[in-house]
Amino acid sequence: MVIFTENRLNDLFRDFERKSIAVVGDVMLDRYFWGSVKRISPEAPVPVVEVESESARLGGAANVAHNIHSLGGKVLLVGVVGSDSSGGLLLELMNEQGFSTDGIFKDATRPTTVKTRIIAHHQHVVRIDRELRDDISYTLQQQILSYLQSKIDRIDGIILEDYNKGVTAKNLIKEIIDLANVHHKTISADPKFNNFFEYQNVTLFKPNGREVEKALNRTLESREDVDKAGKELLKRLNARYVLITQGERGMTLCEREGTYMHVPAKARKVADVSGAGDAVISTLSLALAAGANVREASTLANYAGGIVCGEVGVVPIERNALKEAVLRETDHLASASGVT
Repeated sequence: MVIFTENRLNDLFRDFERKSIAVVGDVMLDRYFWGSVKRISPEAPVPVVEVESESARLGGAANVAHNIHSLGGKVLLVGVVGSDSSGGLLLELMNEQGFSTDGIFKDATRPTTVKTRIIAHHQHVVRIDRELRDDISYTLQQQILSYLQSKIDRIDGIILEDYNKGVTAKNLIKEIIDLANVHHKTISADPKFNNFFEYQNVTLFKPNGREVEKALNRTLESREDVDKAGKELLKRLNARYVLITQGERGMTLCEREGTYMHVPAKARKVADVSGAGDAVISTLSLALAAGANVREASTLANYAGGIVCGEVGVVPIERNALKEAVLRETDHLASASGVT
């Protein structure tokens, strides 16, 4: 277990502001319709949601970038949108946050990925996805790689954010990892199943338990099962660290040296798990770039994921909320042990 002093947290958060992280992957527009249900439709046995408000937020890789920004870091967002109104709105939201859109490439042949969530009484009723999962063209892949090459000296780390929406194609994954390693940059991967074993030679690999079970064709019923799976992934991917997130069961850090750390879940209440993984990979990557050791980074990321689970909809982790949660836990542990 890692226990932070306030001075250590202040040092890390101060260093967050000096670090720049490139987020490469599937950017999305998250749309929300908020309302209430007071009757069942006479046309079918389904609830009628009376819409009271609607909103739009940064989603997917764009939400990962938003998390880094909220934690105080600098961010370079790289991805693809369509030449449509949703893409235009997504670019507007990026501009509102002060993100550069130089790394966002337009492709008129594909739609902007949009997730529309209908929420009534603070609960999801249904989600509607508009997307194209085919890989982006080779030309776009090379444009993304050239853009990263031009910015590599200005960044401290790269996150590959894969949602199986086509941006993180196999060849591009390898070329970006090679670029990061040649320039000694931290490289983190948040995978999905399609390209699961393409993330060779990364600094940190962060799958969730379901993805690991599917990739290895086995169930993770015990902590020993998780440890064995982590050890296998370290070897097969030649990764330095593997962090397996497991929802309410917490997360398990597996290190190349053969050591393991289990971190219990920190969520006090779970309103919505949307965006929790984004908060985890963002906090992990920024903390590592800022000089935290991997156990410190994993612990901070666990707190971040727990906080986000308490909110409805996809929201970024706020730096002050993270600091307060960590210090509150530190005070609790000190009181329980009789330390004053």
